[in-house]
Amino acid sequence: MLALFKKEISMFFSSLTGYLVVSVFLLMTGLFLWVLPGDLNVLFGGYATLDSLFYLAPWIYLFLVPAVTMRLFAEERKGGTLELLLTRPVSELQIVMAKYLAGVALVSISLLPTLLYFWSVYQLGNPVGSIDMGATWGSYIGLFFLAAVYVSIGVFASALTDNQIVAFVVSVVLCFVFYYGFEALSEMPVLKSIGESLTFWGINDHYKSVSRGVVDSRDVIYFLSVIVLFVWGTRVVIGSRKWK
Repeated sequence: MLALFKKEISMFFSSLTGYLVVSVFLLMTGLFLWVLPGDLNVLFGGYATLDSLFYLAPWIYLFLVPAVTMRLFAEERKGGTLELLLTRPVSELQIVMAKYLAGVALVSISLLPTLLYFWSVYQLGNPVGSIDMGATWGSYIGLFFLAAVYVSIGVFASALTDNQIVAFVVSVVLCFVFYYGFEALSEMPVLKSIGESLTFWGINDHYKSVSRGVVDSRDVIYFLSVIVLFVWGTRVVIGSRKWK
């Protein structure tokens, strides 16, 4: 499993994929937070806060994460190497976990440089350090869990097809449904009676909850449950290849 994990990480950075993901994420967030005038610009806001980053990041990851994960299994299926991989002395779950953890690692790497944004806002505060530390670190934790869920969805979508474009589209749609779709449905008049239940199934409700600076066990259990659901679903899909 460790060897496969290292292989996936090296493949990310032996091509442009890894560098593009990190660069695009930092470029997009950097432009909106520091360059382009508007409500999202930290310098125009008048407050020492990174709320703009934590608002933008889920939407940027909505497209970047599927772009990272679309090749993980689709490429193996198209090249005919998945069957060979399944004959190796590793279980199906280990194969899935190695690819999943590699995706999470790459997304985490893209998130680490944003600590420079945190340091900048910390220094810009008046007085220095007048930033809500609890909410900021809570938002980072929430964003990590959100990205980890996106990766699990992306890996599942990649396992469904040998076409990377199809995997990308399916992943984007599923990520959108889980991030905002349930919340949008809860706002429909005809579904108002079950609105709260629908909102609970969406990522955004739990992401907002953690971002307040209080890491509730219910939110952590939700994120972990969705991750397990899609990782196990991927394992089932990959396992079915043995019978074809």
